[in-house]
Amino acid sequence: MSKKYKNTENLSISEDLYNFVNNEAIPETGITKEKFWKGLSSVSHELAPKNRALLKTRKRLQLDIDRWHLENYEKEFNLKDYKSYLEKIGYLKKEGQNFKIKTKNIDQEISSIAGPQLVVPIMNARYALNAANARWMSLYDSLYGTDIISSEESISERYDPERGLQVIQYTKNFLDQNFKLKNSSWKKVNQILIKNHKLEIQTNKGIAELEDENKYIGYRLDKEKISAIILKNNNLHIEIIINPSAFSAKGDPAGISDIIVEAAISTICDHEDSVAAVDAEDKIIGYRNWLGLMKKNLVAEFEKDGKKLRRKLNPNRNYISKVGKKESMHGRALLLNRNVGHLMTNSAVLLQDGSEIPEGILDAFITSLCAMHDLKNKNNSRTGSIYIVKPKQHGPDETAFTDLLFSKVEEVLDLNPLTLKVGLMEEERRTSVNLKECIRTLEDRIFFINTGFLDRTGDEMHTSMEAGPMIKKGDMKTSTWINTYETNNVEVGLNCGFSGVAQIGKGMWAMPDKMADMLKQKISHLEAGANCAWVPSPTAAALHALHYHQINIFEQHSKLKNKDKNNLDELLTIPIIKKPNWSNDEISKEISNSAQTILGYVVRWIDQGIGCSKVPDINNIGLMEDRATLRISSQHIANWLHHGICSRKQVLEIMKKMAKVVDEQNKKDKLYQRMYPEFDKSIAFKTACELVFQGKDQPSGYTEPLLHLNRLIKKN
Repeated sequence: MSKKYKNTENLSISEDLYNFVNNEAIPETGITKEKFWKGLSSVSHELAPKNRALLKTRKRLQLDIDRWHLENYEKEFNLKDYKSYLEKIGYLKKEGQNFKIKTKNIDQEISSIAGPQLVVPIMNARYALNAANARWMSLYDSLYGTDIISSEESISERYDPERGLQVIQYTKNFLDQNFKLKNSSWKKVNQILIKNHKLEIQTNKGIAELEDENKYIGYRLDKEKISAIILKNNNLHIEIIINPSAFSAKGDPAGISDIIVEAAISTICDHEDSVAAVDAEDKIIGYRNWLGLMKKNLVAEFEKDGKKLRRKLNPNRNYISKVGKKESMHGRALLLNRNVGHLMTNSAVLLQDGSEIPEGILDAFITSLCAMHDLKNKNNSRTGSIYIVKPKQHGPDETAFTDLLFSKVEEVLDLNPLTLKVGLMEEERRTSVNLKECIRTLEDRIFFINTGFLDRTGDEMHTSMEAGPMIKKGDMKTSTWINTYETNNVEVGLNCGFSGVAQIGKGMWAMPDKMADMLKQKISHLEAGANCAWVPSPTAAALHALHYHQINIFEQHSKLKNKDKNNLDELLTIPIIKKPNWSNDEISKEISNSAQTILGYVVRWIDQGIGCSKVPDINNIGLMEDRATLRISSQHIANWLHHGICSRKQVLEIMKKMAKVVDEQNKKDKLYQRMYPEFDKSIAFKTACELVFQGKDQPSGYTEPLLHLNRLIKKN
């Protein structure tokens, strides 16, 4: 990659980025390169000072809050005084009148279809294609390859007939629960026919009908033979695949060879937490993959098990309706784009004064430019919208800034006003306590609110750093503020008119190997009112989709509506323990757990540029780790250090001990670079230590400044 810059319109632009935009992104958009670069320059020079001012406000508010805690540390915590102070300094905003969001031109995948949501690192083309194609998944494969199906033997490459029969049994139960037959069971079905486009289900005792005939949608033929029937429940489709000659159909009298479920209804293509993008070279990889998805020409070629494979976007799924009309279902997840937040800048573009461009401004312009290709072909959004998820915003002033930025982008790119829709990651404390007012600033373009437990916890710790030592990380999950936070997200969304218009989301299932546990536990997200929740893989999407057949989320919304209550006191309850009585062993175990996850994540980020991965924890359970998990772990140790729960020497000794553990866990990775025993030579180990020992001084406790700096050192 070239390190040269191209000077134009008072900007110094990475030559490679300049060429990518001019030669790949701009053609066929109707926008000239002169207009694009002039617009980017004008808006960047206008808004960069506003962006910096917002970051200064964050710093000022943090210093004010620190001062209050220091002055009141020896007193009993007075919530009333604390709230009054937060209002006085402008942290807490006065809540206005009730209102309903006015967002228009929203796709059904957002407004009326509830289901799983995938998050995928956009820098990996193969993963991005897999996630886009995860709209339709084999339930047989998803069950067979996970711990949902019990087996005395571990899963191997050789087919296990016992597991296969258990899969068939499981899917029959699923059909009986959600597509009931009158006076019969799917276990008794021995033939499925289509006569005059009508569904005929035969059993040993005659024809069985669906209890709800409206759930039958249509069918598919292959060489004049029925190959699939299409059913629908709670706006989600399934396909019962009929192929008696298939190996998987041998144990099924009806010749059913698979059940295809509508799984990942939407997918977030992530330029933020799950990638390691620190310069123009990295940003172009992400932008190019996003462009390929929008143009529908992205291809990934790779080798697996000695075979060369080629992956591309799936086509739509055609079928014949029950009235004999040719129809099609969308073949891919609706793709959303997560930009970065307001904090970081990037050297890909330099402003007139030589400063780096705010990365959020760069993302907004280039990802929107790339998405313009879809506005013509409608392969993704059929309503002409561009969906941008915006993370790490602090309060209504910052969400209002995003609205302003998006309006400016629309003007430069000649887009209709409000083409750019905003997904609000509700993961910062100042946003959660002002959620209604944040939504108000985005009422014409918001399509999504989503809780982020780990980032929100990291911000809780940093904001209240001077209040006292934090409770253990595991105890956070049952603390007063977190339960209120999750409930409040739904209540505010419903009262602002989200149901049937926009998504109310819940966070990630972080254990991709523990699908049986996910199937038991994650239904709670629907019970709480979420019409989408994050999953770590296409397989998890297929399995989590079963929950949305069990619960009609819009009926659930009706039950939960109008439960608005003042949750502010609970939201502001700080999870500290002024006089902890933990033993040395307890403290050591807690620090070891955090240190191990920090090192396991950072070593891949710094040395290999991997922004999200399954990292074995201290008990060798694979957990999905990203910058949010890194933020909470580093802030937790930083808090304990600050309050004398542990010493710098103790933490450093544990970090070195855990580095050896992480090295051992990664010994099969040929690209892995060991940290132990030459710690001074490992930039990754140095970075992990800085995140802890300098954690108190990091802006909002974010990990990006140190990660980016040290990754650039490593790359150069």
